[in-house]
Amino acid sequence: MAKFVLAGRADCPYYAKAELLADYLQKNLPDFRIHKITQHPDVWEEWLKDLCKKNRWSHNKSPIVWRELLDRGGKGLLLGGYNEFLEHAQLYYGVTSSMTTELMKRVAEENLGAHIEKELEKESLKGLVIPLQVWITSASSLACYHLIPILTSGEVFGPQMEISINLFDNKHTEEILISHKQEAEDLASPYLQSVSICTQAEEAFHGAHVIIILDDHVDKEIYSLEDCIRSRASLCQLYGSLIEKNACKFARIIVGGKTFVNLKTALLMKYAPTFACNIIAVALGMEGQAKAALARKLKITPSCIKDVIIWGNISGNNYVDLRKAKVYRYESAIWGPPHYSRPVLSLLFDREWVSREFVASLKMLAATGRRLGGMLVAHSVATTLKYWCHGSPPGEIVSLGVLSEGQFGIPKGIVFSMPVKFENGTWVVLTDLKNTEISQQVMTRMASDLIQEKLVALGELANFQPYQSETDLNQEDVNTTLPTKNDHQGRRKVSNDYKDLFTGLMPDDEKDLILSDGESVE
Repeated sequence: MAKFVLAGRADCPYYAKAELLADYLQKNLPDFRIHKITQHPDVWEEWLKDLCKKNRWSHNKSPIVWRELLDRGGKGLLLGGYNEFLEHAQLYYGVTSSMTTELMKRVAEENLGAHIEKELEKESLKGLVIPLQVWITSASSLACYHLIPILTSGEVFGPQMEISINLFDNKHTEEILISHKQEAEDLASPYLQSVSICTQAEEAFHGAHVIIILDDHVDKEIYSLEDCIRSRASLCQLYGSLIEKNACKFARIIVGGKTFVNLKTALLMKYAPTFACNIIAVALGMEGQAKAALARKLKITPSCIKDVIIWGNISGNNYVDLRKAKVYRYESAIWGPPHYSRPVLSLLFDREWVSREFVASLKMLAATGRRLGGMLVAHSVATTLKYWCHGSPPGEIVSLGVLSEGQFGIPKGIVFSMPVKFENGTWVVLTDLKNTEISQQVMTRMASDLIQEKLVALGELANFQPYQSETDLNQEDVNTTLPTKNDHQGRRKVSNDYKDLFTGLMPDDEKDLILSDGESVE
C-alpha cells in the first residue's frame, strides 16, 4: 500500500491542485492512501522549517509531499513539491490534473476558510474540557512536594481526567512555590493542564473541585497548648469562609498531616457548613505505620496486611484494632490461593510483643509524628482521594476520620476515625462489623480529648485537661509539665500525647522522645 502525506499552506493554489489530484487517486486506486495537513499562512514557514530539520530534508515551498514507509518504518521518503507529485502521478498511475488557475485560486480561498473554521472549532472544544481544579494548602511543605507527582500520574483521578494544580501558601514561601511549580511542569504529564501559585488569601480556592489541607506553618511563638489549639481555629475559620465563598458547590475537602487532624476537620465543618458532608480526615498514614510494624515482625511486606482499624484521634489518642486484621500470601505450612488470608493475631504467637513492643512503637510514632513524614502524608492523602473517586478495594476495611452520628457508641458531633468503605463516590461507615466493641474507658478517653480540643479552639473552655483514668492518676511518672502563658500557679500537668503534639511544632533538636497514650486491641 502506498501512503502519501500532502502538506501545504492553507491559501496555496498549488496545494489545492495537488489535493484534487490526490483525492482522485485515493478514490480510484484501492492501494493509494493520502493524509492531508494544512497550516495557516502565518505559521507555515516555521512549521516547514521544523519538519525539514527533523527529517533532514531540503524543501522551502508549498506544498510538500512525502511517502510514509509503512512496511519498514523510519522517516518518510521525500517526494518534493507540486511538480514532483504531478510527475509521479503521471509516471506511475497515468493520471494528470487539468485544474485551471482561476479554479485553483478559488479552491485555495475555500481551503483557508475551512482551515480557520477548523482551528476555531478545536479551540472551542478545548474550552469545553474543564480540568479538575485541585488546591493544596501549605504547598511549600515536603508533603506537597511528594504529592504533586502522584496527583499528576493519572492514578488518583483517572486517566480521562485532566487537572490543574493550585499551590496556596504564605507570601514568604513564594520562592519555594515557584520551584514546585517549575518541577511539576517539568514532569510533562499528559494529565496536568496547568500549575498556578496563590499567596493572596482572598483568591484561595477559587473554582476548587478538590481541596487538600496539609499541616500549616506556625509563624509566631506559641506559649501553651491552648494557644496552639486556638491558632488552628482562626486558620480554619479563614479557610472555611474562603471555601464557602470561592469553591465549587460539590468540592471535596480532605485533611491530612500529623497535627490536630481531627480538630481541623471538625472546625472546617463548622466554618464551611455547606461542605460539611464532603470533609474527611486521612487516617491511612497511621494505618500504614501499624501495618509496617506488623510486617517487620511477621517478615512479610506491609501490603500483605489488610483491615487494620484506627479508632479515635488520628494525630493523638487512638486505638489500633487488630481483631479484623488479615495476612495474605503468608508463607507457612498452610498455603492457599491469592485471596486466602489468615487472621494476624493467629500468627502472632508472641503476645508479649503485641502488648509491649508493638504498642510502644506506635505510641512513640503518634507522640512525635517523626515517622509521618512528607512521603507518607502524600501517599495517604492520594490513596484516600483515589478511593473516594473510584472506590476502595472490595471487601477491604479503610480507616477514615468522619463526623460521628453515634455509631459504635461514639458521641455525636465529633470527628472520629472509624472503619469505612468507599463506593459510588462516597463512603459508608461499616456499622455491621462484628466483634468491634470498645471498652467504655477507652472510648471516654478518646472522645473526651476530642471534645475538649474543640471547646478550647472555640474559646468555650479555658484550659485543656486531658482525660486520665484512675490508673493514669497513679502513674505520675508518665506525666510531664508544660509552661503556660499567664499561669500564676506555675506549671500544669499535660498528657504526653498532647505535649508532643505541641513540641511537634518545635525544631527537632528541642524535642524529646516521649510516648503517647495510643493503644492496640488484641
